[in-house]
Amino acid sequence: MIGVHGYTTWEQDWNPAREWRFLPLLGLFPALLLRRRAPLTALALATPFNFADVLMGPSFATAVIYGDVLYAASLYGRRRTAEWLLATTCAATLVVAVGSGIALGQVSLGVLGGALAGVTWMAPVLTAMAVREHRFKAEAERERAEQVARLAELDRRAAVGAERARMARELHDVIANHLSAVALHSSAVLKVRDLDRDGIDRAMEVIRENSVQGLAEMRRMIGLLRDGGDEEDPPAAPRLAELGPLVARTARPDLSARLEVAGEAPELPAAVELAAYRIVQESLTNALKHAGPGRADVRVEYGRRRVVIDVVSPLGRDGSRLPGSGSGLIGMRERAAMLAGEFAAGPDAGRWRVHAELPLDQERTT
Repeated sequence: MIGVHGYTTWEQDWNPAREWRFLPLLGLFPALLLRRRAPLTALALATPFNFADVLMGPSFATAVIYGDVLYAASLYGRRRTAEWLLATTCAATLVVAVGSGIALGQVSLGVLGGALAGVTWMAPVLTAMAVREHRFKAEAERERAEQVARLAELDRRAAVGAERARMARELHDVIANHLSAVALHSSAVLKVRDLDRDGIDRAMEVIRENSVQGLAEMRRMIGLLRDGGDEEDPPAAPRLAELGPLVARTARPDLSARLEVAGEAPELPAAVELAAYRIVQESLTNALKHAGPGRADVRVEYGRRRVVIDVVSPLGRDGSRLPGSGSGLIGMRERAAMLAGEFAAGPDAGRWRVHAELPLDQERTT
């Protein structure tokens, strides 16, 4: 650029030799090496050589190099550095415009000098600030997208966990209850050697009924889990109106069960009806496994705003001899909690009592 006269001179009397113009260029080259790693140091090294070039007469090559150093300092430095450089270059541009206009005696030349100074000094700083702002917005959007992805993953895990818990409750209620009854009655048949034919027939009838009911409810659950299904409709979900047969099947040679219904049954939400049925079913299964001799009393009371369930059975002396003890209480408590209901289980006046209250207004509790 110097060889093809890519520079200007202020006056004919002030025209330094061409060799002197290489000095600012040589001084600016180290600044290019530091523009990324140490932008402020590079700017401090380049500024004196840029002013030296301006005093001799601005050259195109020096203006381009110094503009790049200003751009790097504004982009890679701190935000305050860019703001400070903008104010400084703006002031320097005004000084050049006023000074050149006064020195040359023409306003038009002063405006031209200010425009050139603004393009050389202010434009790189403004460009760097625009790029920095764009990068900040892009980084913020990237972080926001990562947060949304993390929240979506947490929601997915929570949904998977909730679905697993629901499936665990359903599997326990569908399989464990009926298999417990089958295991208890089959154990009675095997242990009591002198059991008469009528006792064996009653035990086998209970075993058969629980097996059929377990298969039917398992089929219903498999139908719910499948995406598609057979053309036939799956069996309907159990209803509280079917508690009579359930209570009638709950029997041991030394234990009977009785059902009492208070109030008129309203149109119940499906979730409430299923939860209430499962709580009674699990309570009776626990009574078969744990209760002592006597009678288990089941009471279902329909109110205007809630269904109240009480299952009271004799306390037993021996613990459960079947696997899975304890999970039934957890499942019943979870079912009541999901409907914003109340649940309690424990000894009460020498008997074991299960108490649950399920609200009917599900729109307010969900």
